[in-house]
Order: sequence, then structure tokens, then C-alpha cells
Amino acid sequence: QLETLEQEEQECLELRPHPTEKKTHIVSHQHGMTVTKMLQEGEAEPQCQSFHYSRAKLRGLLLEGASLLLLRVLARRQTMPPDLVFPAMDTEGDLCTSSY
Repeated sequence: QLETLEQEEQECLELRPHPTEKKTHIVSHQHGMTVTKMLQEGEAEPQCQSFHYSRAKLRGLLLEGASLLLLRVLARRQTMPPDLVFPAMDTEGDLCTSSY
């Protein structure tokens, strides 16, 4: 049973004259999961957005770290169950599905 307790992603684009930095912080808590996104373009004020998902919506959620572990286990076993689909989160923090 894999469960993500906390995850942080950071992306920096060195585009002149406006470098861009994007951070996403995901943290699990008793009632679900909170996603906080920050975007800063050049010298502009950072834009922050935070939203919450309930435990019910996240049932079976497989985030990036857990997905890598699952892929390693499947590779080691040299088997792939048919129609393996998990709830996932895209780069914007929206819920989607991930098929293997």
C-alpha cells in the first residue's frame, strides 16, 4: 500500500528577459490533500493558488513518486496486469487518470 504524505515539485525556466519559476506543493492530511501552486514570472509578484481534495476523491491516487515505485515493481516481476488505471494528478494539480 503506497501513500504519498508530501510531494514538492519545482520547475525553473531561464527564458530571458522573464525567467519563470513554478512550484507545486502537495501535502496529505486527515481530511484529504491540499495542493498549493506558485508561479513567478520575472520580477512580477508571485501568483499563488491553493485547493483541497477530499479523501473520497483521492481513493487509489497514485502520485509521481508512488508511480515510479510501481513501475519498478512491475518491471521486476516482468508482468503487467491488463487495464491498469489509477487516479493521478496532472502538472496543474487537477485530477486525471494514469494508464499503464
